[in-house]
Amino acid sequence: MTRRTLIASTASAFAASAAAANRLPIKKGVLTSMLPNNLSWKDKFQLAKDVGFDAVEGQTTEDVAVETEMRKASEATGMPIHSVMNMAHWQFPLSSSDSAAVERSMKGMETSIRNAAAWGGTTVLLVPGVVNAQTSYADAYKRSQVQIRKLIPLAEKSKIIIAVENVWNKFLLSPLEFANYVDSFQTPWVKAYFDVGNIQLYGFPADWIRTLGKERIAKVHLKDFHNRQNQIIRASVPSFVNLRDGDLDWKDIHKAFTEIGYTGYATVELKGGDEKYLRDVASRVDLILNGE
Repeated sequence: MTRRTLIASTASAFAASAAAANRLPIKKGVLTSMLPNNLSWKDKFQLAKDVGFDAVEGQTTEDVAVETEMRKASEATGMPIHSVMNMAHWQFPLSSSDSAAVERSMKGMETSIRNAAAWGGTTVLLVPGVVNAQTSYADAYKRSQVQIRKLIPLAEKSKIIIAVENVWNKFLLSPLEFANYVDSFQTPWVKAYFDVGNIQLYGFPADWIRTLGKERIAKVHLKDFHNRQNQIIRASVPSFVNLRDGDLDWKDIHKAFTEIGYTGYATVELKGGDEKYLRDVASRVDLILNGE
């Protein structure tokens, strides 16, 4: 070994050691919707594992056969289904004044909790309410609380956390309010599903992480975000982009997660793609977790 080779090898080993020491103890997840549609469930899960993810996040299904197939795929590949994304809450929000819509939403949550329990997951993602021309902020707050409280006994029985997510629903717009909302249920079975990208439009992700803290954050979604000024229409045009291509301060986010001691799952929520694309996304998550 030459002197130059030795120096290069030592530098590489030092860099790898530094990255390992700085790495967040967070598991990497990927949405099942990001995996190629032309593959079987088993092959989808195997692909997710092969490109570097630790687990997947599924979506609500009322099809028992699909539920069973996904469970078998998880067991065969050793890829956990750590969470379920409830799919009824946008079209049928718990905050609606329409009792039929609320009933549909509640049934969707019950199905999601059943899915999560069957798959060995620990959380169900829920958008708690939507503020719009028909639903005031106060009504969204009160109505969603009433319905979530009805779900807590089932969540506790099933050992599944109801994880409330922050989205562009004109609701829970500050970290203090989000924290107070979670705390209002006075139960470990309602926590936060924190999305770092969704906050960028009107806040600072690291601030929200520090305010919510380890005890409130059940799971994390990763996405990146651009908020560029369009010179033609002279307005701010928001858009989601690939991880590390946007405006998020990932180093500060890394620091905030380190400070609170978060050790759960961080699941990528981006567009889908092929093996090459997914491998690149997984590598970008590694850079984020390493604080690079």
